[in-house]
Amino acid sequence: MTMLELFVRCVLVLFLGIPTTAVGSEGSDPESAIRRMVRANAEKDLPTLSQLMAHDSDIVSYAVAGRKYIGWAELEQGMRDEFSNAQKLEIPIKELKVWARGDLAWYAMELDYIRYIQEGSELKRTVLPMRETGVLERRHGRWQLLSWHESFRSASLGDTWSAPPVDSPQHHTGKPQSSRELDVSGKWEILEVEDDKRYNTTLDRNGKGPYSQHGGRFTTTKISGRLWQGTWHQSGNDREGGFELQLSDDGTEAKGIWWYTRVGTQKNIPPREHGGTYHWKKQMSPSDGAR
Repeated sequence: MTMLELFVRCVLVLFLGIPTTAVGSEGSDPESAIRRMVRANAEKDLPTLSQLMAHDSDIVSYAVAGRKYIGWAELEQGMRDEFSNAQKLEIPIKELKVWARGDLAWYAMELDYIRYIQEGSELKRTVLPMRETGVLERRHGRWQLLSWHESFRSASLGDTWSAPPVDSPQHHTGKPQSSRELDVSGKWEILEVEDDKRYNTTLDRNGKGPYSQHGGRFTTTKISGRLWQGTWHQSGNDREGGFELQLSDDGTEAKGIWWYTRVGTQKNIPPREHGGTYHWKKQMSPSDGAR
């Protein structure tokens, strides 16, 4: 580095308040910029993420659990909410491949998104194995992320379910709304995939019933085709949320996700914030098998 370059960097830091990472070597090539973004995400470093991401108002990006972000403002708020709710984040990169042509670059990446959420006196650790692709552009000598798309890389997490938009209407009272409704009544065994936690529920003809976890209760709000949506409430540890499943063709299995809407007095949880992954299996009686 020449004395002139060093002088310019010092001026930027002292008088303009711009961190040296904004003009340093970490963003000088697309791979360095991507790795710096991932590290800043894990460190909850929103100012650095802001520098490394384009702020165009019409950029569209997609995250898991049906989340869609248009423009920087929506994405920034989503990250603020996540940083507020997660006690700790770890994001190790498993694999990263980058291609570049002129001022454009694109990448394919595999990583683990590890969230730690405070539950009473304990930290709950959830590991989400992710895939991510994205496009970067070099602007004024720095690489910035334009748009990205993420999904689960584990079939057991992302198997055949699709989430409606976050602002889609949900009905939480009365009889579940349905078209060609499958019968979900009966006994089910439930597996929370990440924690390998198993418990049971018995639902009535409206898809309502208790389950054997912290005095829990499920309420079905909608069944449309194979899409099954509802809410859950646990009086034992004072929390509640929602769930969304995709039923198998015969209605004996269901896979999908669950999320929090309230934990104790905390209610500022982002819509459909991912809590975990479900795998439901219906417990068939001998009379069911004889039909």
